Amino acid sequence: MTKLALSDEILMSIDKPARYIGHEVNMAVKDLKDIDVRFAMCFPDVYEIGMSHLGIQILYHMFNGMDGVYCERVYSPWTDLDKIMREQHIPLFTLETQTPVKDMDFLGITIQYEMCYTNILQILDLSGITMTAAHRAEDEPIVIGGGPCTYNPEPIAEFFDIFYIGEGETVYKDLINAYRHNKANGGSRRDFLMAAANIPGLYVPQLYEASYNNDGTLKSFTPTVEGVPTTVKKEIVMDISNTVYPERPIVPYIRATQDRVVLEIQRGCIRGCRFCQAGMIYRPVRERDVEFLKDMAVKMLKSTGHEEITLSSLSSSDYSKLDELLNFLIDEFKGKGVNISLPSLRVDAFSLDVMSKVQDVKKSSLTFAPEAGSQRMRNVINKGLTEEDILNGCALAFKGGWNKVKLYFMLGLPTETEEDMKALAELSELVAEKYYEIPKSERNGKVQVTASSSFFIPKPFTPFQWAAMCTKDEFQRRAYVVNDRMKEMLNRKSLKYNYHDPDTSIIEGLLARGDRKVSSVIKRVYEAGGIYDAWGEYFNYDRWLAALEAEGLDLDFYTTRERSTDELFPWDFIDTGVTKNFLKREWQRAHEEQITPNCRMECQGCGAAVFKGGVCFEDKN
Repeated sequence: MTKLALSDEILMSIDKPARYIGHEVNMAVKDLKDIDVRFAMCFPDVYEIGMSHLGIQILYHMFNGMDGVYCERVYSPWTDLDKIMREQHIPLFTLETQTPVKDMDFLGITIQYEMCYTNILQILDLSGITMTAAHRAEDEPIVIGGGPCTYNPEPIAEFFDIFYIGEGETVYKDLINAYRHNKANGGSRRDFLMAAANIPGLYVPQLYEASYNNDGTLKSFTPTVEGVPTTVKKEIVMDISNTVYPERPIVPYIRATQDRVVLEIQRGCIRGCRFCQAGMIYRPVRERDVEFLKDMAVKMLKSTGHEEITLSSLSSSDYSKLDELLNFLIDEFKGKGVNISLPSLRVDAFSLDVMSKVQDVKKSSLTFAPEAGSQRMRNVINKGLTEEDILNGCALAFKGGWNKVKLYFMLGLPTETEEDMKALAELSELVAEKYYEIPKSERNGKVQVTASSSFFIPKPFTPFQWAAMCTKDEFQRRAYVVNDRMKEMLNRKSLKYNYHDPDTSIIEGLLARGDRKVSSVIKRVYEAGGIYDAWGEYFNYDRWLAALEAEGLDLDFYTTRERSTDELFPWDFIDTGVTKNFLKREWQRAHEEQITPNCRMECQGCGAAVFKGGVCFEDKN
């Protein structure tokens, strides 16, 4: 049994000590004398959130399948332990061997959402790792970031040695071999970073510099060293049925946020919603082979003892073998107490038929995402759903026995009008009316329609990356417009409206489209006590405003300013395959309220065919 880094006294004094002791079911155990590369894999949020993330499980499984490599895990200590570790000078440690993170060769941080940026600094600080990458000593770990936020790494570039752009299954072996080679030849830290910069998909911020125009916009972004590529192309796995997948995922001792087996059925999305970053950066759509998925489902449920399996995808309904997979799972696990969960379904008859199969006992609420209340706005965002689609889908759900529907919307989208805002309430009312069209004797109690709206944040590599955000006050006003209209509806007692905090959305917008100058703001916020900004109870908007003022940066420059289509963006050096010209065309089509057909209906020449596979080549096989 590994000696724990925390004393019994400390473990007894903190919330959920099982977050910090390791030794979970399916945890990797290796003999350290056989190990020459140690990799700490970090999710910069609390254990329950990090343990729910499939990407970490895939990479953990991949690294620990490599000879001589030991991948261990680390998560952000919760606020109670954070305080104790600072007071007692306890260094942050890995779960597997309780070794200080500073003694690792690599610290790999997955960056899934912008509001975790202050937690990244918490990880570095508690580990005793120099915060600024350029000042790190030779013996400190190489800090590498991956995940969707690396598609604009610039606001956190100062803190990372390397960013891995794209899907993690492709070039990590090359990186580790380069590390071994450099070490064997007595190379310096900089020698290794130079070698890493020439591995596809890897970006080393220290080897690039930005210059700015007088108005604050980016003038140029270029390598400072000869031989370093000017463009970094994303890494992508084209055959996702012949790649690593965790047959034996780690099972936490305490309940995780997603306490179930996660089966990723495909990557990417054919739909092309203009606000959706994931739908653009993960192109082209690639499906996993249905026989691979059947085999993996059986193995994962057996190795974990979980009682639920989630079929994960950006748009589950679009997986071409979904019916076959579901029928297999239903037959295989009938009477065994296994629940099947299907997020991201579209509102149509097929999806409702699917839901009736997997929820034939418990009719929990159904969730649909119209994203906008009016048809005009759904055309602007290229949602591809008509009001008839939505109402017919809800009617089918109600006839099938459901009486609770959740509707997700966005407020503050480009070109949105007062009528578009009110349409959120009006569509919710129409959904409730559909329920009351059913004869009273056939209803399942009262209907409950819960409408929730988040606020639009323009993200890099989307057609809306040029759009302006609303101010905080304007976001708030738009939510009030919807709320007031809700109260005027005939079925208002059956309607409920929630909306997201505008303060958090504004700061997320700053971090999503920021440049290198924003690094100093993040550091100031952290030094002023900012951690767990993704958690409402710890987020402090005024702290961010004070940091921006101290650094002489204008929040509106990053958020409420509409960009011109010829502006150089901080992320333009990254090649996702999807061309900027395609995004510009879609930006124009949005203003024309034009729908663009999905990838299976008609290829739009977005550029993703350069990867020579997936949906782009389905008809050619």
